[in-house]
Amino acid sequence: MESGFVAALGDWRSRPGPLGRALAAAVREAVVDGRLPAGTRLPPERELARTLRLSRGTVVAALSLLRADGWLSTRHGSGSAVRLPARLTERTTPWSLDRGGAPGAPLDLTLAVTAAPHDAYRAALARAVELSAPLLVDSGAATAGLPRLRALLADRYTRAGLATRPEQILVTAGARAALTLLLDHLHTDRTAPVLVENPAYPGALALLRARRTRLLPVPVSAADGWDTAHLTAAVRRHHPRLAYLVPDFHHPTGAAMDGAARRTVAALADRHDLTVLADETLRELDLRTPPGAEPHLAGARVIQIGSASKTLWSGLRVGWIRGTADLVRHLLLSPLQARLAPPPLEQLIAAELLGAPFPALLADRRARLREQRDHLAALLAGTGWTYTVPAGGLSLWLRLGDGDPSATEFAARAAARGLAVTPGPHFATDRATLGRHLRLPFTATAGTLTRAVELLRECGTV
Repeated sequence: MESGFVAALGDWRSRPGPLGRALAAAVREAVVDGRLPAGTRLPPERELARTLRLSRGTVVAALSLLRADGWLSTRHGSGSAVRLPARLTERTTPWSLDRGGAPGAPLDLTLAVTAAPHDAYRAALARAVELSAPLLVDSGAATAGLPRLRALLADRYTRAGLATRPEQILVTAGARAALTLLLDHLHTDRTAPVLVENPAYPGALALLRARRTRLLPVPVSAADGWDTAHLTAAVRRHHPRLAYLVPDFHHPTGAAMDGAARRTVAALADRHDLTVLADETLRELDLRTPPGAEPHLAGARVIQIGSASKTLWSGLRVGWIRGTADLVRHLLLSPLQARLAPPPLEQLIAAELLGAPFPALLADRRARLREQRDHLAALLAGTGWTYTVPAGGLSLWLRLGDGDPSATEFAARAAARGLAVTPGPHFATDRATLGRHLRLPFTATAGTLTRAVELLRECGTV
């Protein structure tokens, strides 16, 4: 055990400063990098001092630092074991985006993603492993999804007012896998445009551009939502056969489509032979109190796309398509389907998390995101920049002042100060407009958001 522990620390003696602090820093990094798995028991202090050729006092000092900072747990009679501190496991932002709030660490606000609900995920993983025995005697070949997961998802739609049977669900390896499969099946006429929002989710734009798709943009704003008159005119004039929309806390503006607009879209789809792909990835992240009551964007020609990546963890690559049973049967015949299906163990984990634990997990996630959203909005007050506080989702859509540099220049200045942000053109259908906007995720901790806005203020005063 001692030799493995020493090897995991690497060349820690070359670090500057006292040996006790250098040893503590090396242990922390080894835990984060996975070289020392959480729960690894340390050798007794005397053995550790002998193995590392240190005085016992130096080892005690290092272990005291780790214990005080939450990286070490000690039980009388059981020794000490390394662990991840609560400040890393009990937050919504991934550790790598701000290095756990370490002073001076670079900040990355380019990703609107959440960290896993740590303890709940580990418990779900353990239960999934226990339940995996029947899967291991089967082929493991891709199917429409594990029956238990499909039934659970169908029940959730039904309880939300959209009657659904399990055979109407196809489980995929995330929302983008679902969109890829649907585009391959539905977008067969490359001359026909695809209606999309502007701004739009960059991941969807990338898939459409890879297919050399002609985009038909319709405007969405954080304050006013969807311009349904513009949308109606675009459908009547250009006759798209396919539309991709994010009606629930639109990415990146955070707008929520109201009931009237949903009815307009569904009616247009029926009347003009338009298939609507409704991306509902952010639907569960409703930060209103109480949550809103908008129904699913639904209709005979509407297909829903869902995912566990935003509500639970982006590393859980489980998404789904909700459509007709006939659509699911056709998609299962696609040669892409097997490549875009998640492994069975991932589906078991998703079923565990989306079952009984989910209401409490979602309530906690909503509360944390709501607090961080409000903290970010308060920090931005008085800057001269304008924004609408989003009712849900993961990010705020910020408009810079007319006297500020362009969003692209602003992002470059921020990068020079150690802050990565995404400028508006990244979300534009033409890759050029929206040059006065920045997307600011509020998944980060309050301390990280405070540092980020301080840096942004500096960028506007150069």
